[in-house]
Amino acid sequence: MSETFLLIPLIFFAALLFSSVGHGGASAYLAAFALIGLAPASMRPAALCLNVLVASIALFKFYKVNAFDWKLFWPIALTSIPAAFMGGQVTLPNQTYKILVGLCLMYAAWTIFSHANKIDDVLVKPVAKPIRFTLGAGLGFLSGLTGVGGGIFLSPILLFFGWAKIRVISGVAAAFILVNSISGLIGVLTKSPTLPTGLIYWALAAVIGGLIGAEYGSKKLANPTIRKLLALVLVFAGSKMLLGG
Repeated sequence: MSETFLLIPLIFFAALLFSSVGHGGASAYLAAFALIGLAPASMRPAALCLNVLVASIALFKFYKVNAFDWKLFWPIALTSIPAAFMGGQVTLPNQTYKILVGLCLMYAAWTIFSHANKIDDVLVKPVAKPIRFTLGAGLGFLSGLTGVGGGIFLSPILLFFGWAKIRVISGVAAAFILVNSISGLIGVLTKSPTLPTGLIYWALAAVIGGLIGAEYGSKKLANPTIRKLLALVLVFAGSKMLLGG
């Protein structure tokens, strides 16, 4: 029970920080779960549940300020949703899952740190639909497989190729994370997983943090220093997963 309450402030701040850039925070939740040694079988459904809540809030907040692009989003989502469901139905061996999630956390840390100082002055370039279809399928499957909503992969790709401005990327990422987390969660639930007893408390913390973070982030870009600190936390948790902790 003490571990349950230990995670409440961690999840609150994770939801606050990630929602400020349109993300659900699954990579941080997985990191927190890794720190207390939660069983991998419970990590994925719990992270996806929290992701659904926070991504819903982030999408609402960013959509309200017109930080969204339907034409960019729908081809990616069309292929990612069924792929996330299929990924959610796949259960990896514990050690394989830990290695994969550890790598995802390291990647998330790198992308957050490397883009921490970016400003919203991207020259937007067009992107062909076949590319978006392929991208959606790959990221959707990885999303369901790991319990990471996919935003940590989608956002840097959109930013790197200049397919949208930063604030619009946040809105698109929130929608992408939401639909894939729902689809992946449905796939996971077909396997009758065990949900952690503390999930209700974590969900409440995530909602409160998500409301604060998304309200701030939809109107002002997140603080670069905060992003860099968040990246360091992910590196620590990712290292723990990769080292078999």
